[in-house]
Amino acid sequence: MNFIETRGNDGEHPIEVTFSAAILAPIASFGGIYVPKTLPELGLDFLQQHIDSNYKSLAKAVLSAFEIDIDADVIDEALSLYDKFDDADKPVPLAKVKDDLYVSELYHGPTRAFKDMALQPFGVVLSSLAQKRNENYLIIAATSGDTGPAALETFKNRDNVQVACLYPDGGTSDVQRLQMVTEDAENLKVIGIHGDFDDTQHALKRLLGSAAFKAKLKEKNIHLSAANSVNFGRIIFQLIYHIYSYLELVRINAISMGDKVYLDVPSGNFGNALGGYYALKMGLPVEKILIASNKNNVLTQLIKFGQYDLRNMSVISTSSPAMDILKSSNVERILFDMFGAERSKEFMANLDNDKHYELSASELTQLQSIFAADFCEDDEGKQYIKDAFADGYLMDPHTATCFKAYDTCRDKPLTTIAYSTAEWTKFSPTIANALTGEQDANDIDALKSIAKEADITIPAIINDLFDKEIAHNTIIDMQDIEKEILSFL
Repeated sequence: MNFIETRGNDGEHPIEVTFSAAILAPIASFGGIYVPKTLPELGLDFLQQHIDSNYKSLAKAVLSAFEIDIDADVIDEALSLYDKFDDADKPVPLAKVKDDLYVSELYHGPTRAFKDMALQPFGVVLSSLAQKRNENYLIIAATSGDTGPAALETFKNRDNVQVACLYPDGGTSDVQRLQMVTEDAENLKVIGIHGDFDDTQHALKRLLGSAAFKAKLKEKNIHLSAANSVNFGRIIFQLIYHIYSYLELVRINAISMGDKVYLDVPSGNFGNALGGYYALKMGLPVEKILIASNKNNVLTQLIKFGQYDLRNMSVISTSSPAMDILKSSNVERILFDMFGAERSKEFMANLDNDKHYELSASELTQLQSIFAADFCEDDEGKQYIKDAFADGYLMDPHTATCFKAYDTCRDKPLTTIAYSTAEWTKFSPTIANALTGEQDANDIDALKSIAKEADITIPAIINDLFDKEIAHNTIIDMQDIEKEILSFL
């Protein structure tokens, strides 16, 4: 299967590229990104064939349907990393919270966040490609808190790869920051930025599209790629767990094969939701995808009113910081799929130049046929956390936003899969405040408080972070990023 460009072709890039080419160089013509030329059709026959498949077998079948140009032994090695999750047989547990609400827990990997689901295998694939080509790669990652730790974990000590990870100083939880700054592998560089996530993501895209920066890398015999979800190597692994979670519902007799469900997704950069969209397009029986946001509610505005308007907006710090994002990169792939390259290019140019674009009435109707959206205030989220805990379920603030969308966005009484993107340990001060009312607790004290309240043990992988030596102290201004990266290399 080949990949094409969301903003059309500029005459300099190939009109179509392979999967391996798309993940090694993820930025396309006019600053666009790559999408599959076609999607494989995985109807009810495919689902029935895999009703008893474990996660790795299902993943291998989905990847095979895409006909990607990655050797089978590399795919096997990549998928074997799921064996190191909490439960090798079920790396994505499904928890029943209400009669028609199930939570798909995506955080049971090494960094306790859903980014492990894609980045663990992605690291193997990209490093293997680099070695096969005898090339060296710089992987840049911009993170709002979860991509960074997952990217560093998957790429550390891998051959032919170096990683520069950019995070907004003060814009992550303490645990997320410690997961990054205590990584001590020699091929990793962690850089704090004075700014917010949109600033770090803008820096990433600027460097990926900079001919001058690439020329400087070429002098060092280094190529450039990215670990963010602009890279389709992330997305292809993210659509798998939507299919798996549906099959789990069938296996436990919560639904019958073919019944439609709602997918309820906490959304920042929209990669998780895009995976659900592609799964729907490939044949998964989905009624609608519910988009849950926090007070940075640009996605709610787009889906409800057809306007993406940043003219009078700046990023707001919330208790669900991984979603403190205004420019959601993967919306572009939806716009392309629905309205084509010319319109997608127009939308993105308007957003870059005027901080605004608007769908036509017919375009909005088409978008709303697939998506519904709402946003959750911090206080609402804390109440959802408290109520769920009273019913026996402990969740993080991002998952809590899904409960708001579950309450307000469904127009049919269908079973709903909500996606839990992070373990409670990563945002403990907010959860402790919701459960006990304590104010301004630091992470370690909040972790202890929650563990006592819930009668559970703090996972060692989190608890040990507070005793690890800090390996990265760099915090710089935006204009110094390129210089810092080149110095690292």
